[in-house]
Amino acid sequence: MAITDWPAEERPREKLMEKGAASLSDAELLAIFLRTGIKGLTAVDLARNLLTQFNGLRSLLDASQQEFCAHLGLGPAKYTSLQAVLEMSRRHLKQTLEKPDGFDSPDAVKNYLTSQLRHLPHEVFSCLLLDNHNRLIHYQPLFYGTLDAASVYPREVVKHVLKHNAAAVIFAHNHPSGVAEPSNSDERITLKLTEALKLIDVRVLDHFIVGDGEVVSMAERGLMGVI
Repeated sequence: MAITDWPAEERPREKLMEKGAASLSDAELLAIFLRTGIKGLTAVDLARNLLTQFNGLRSLLDASQQEFCAHLGLGPAKYTSLQAVLEMSRRHLKQTLEKPDGFDSPDAVKNYLTSQLRHLPHEVFSCLLLDNHNRLIHYQPLFYGTLDAASVYPREVVKHVLKHNAAAVIFAHNHPSGVAEPSNSDERITLKLTEALKLIDVRVLDHFIVGDGEVVSMAERGLMGVI
């Protein structure tokens, strides 16, 4: 039976318009993105099959072009459409942080950092450079690879802070292991950079650790400047 033959309240598009996107299952949301099914499968059936094959929505969204296009019902056109949707989402989160009240919402900061860092297979240390009103000026990835206090250079951080005339910074990096707990090395890096930025009167507001489904704030843990 085609989706158009379903009761109106069960069709994904109609359900979204009536109840909102949050009311839809992963399969229903994916079906709207797919738009059409394949021979013998509605878009919802195809979406369910794909979620099973990818072991969930996240793995599908994080798939490489080769992995994505290898599955029946997908291809380069849908891959490019998906990447465009994901990038629009990242830009929407970024613009939220550029508003005067953007950093009043810790969840908005965490969501933005998750979109930037969670999917990366290696560690990346980044800075959110902020103005006097704590609005986002620039997001800057700085250091890559296995991070410790010796591999994060205060000189480079200071250079980017001065370049963008930032008044405050938030540090962030990911743990590809998925465990977001701050390490002793993370605490040492934070202290080292905080002391360097004090010399130019720039505030360090927080250091976020991005894991798999969790983002930990070192400020909330009382770990800023403590070893």
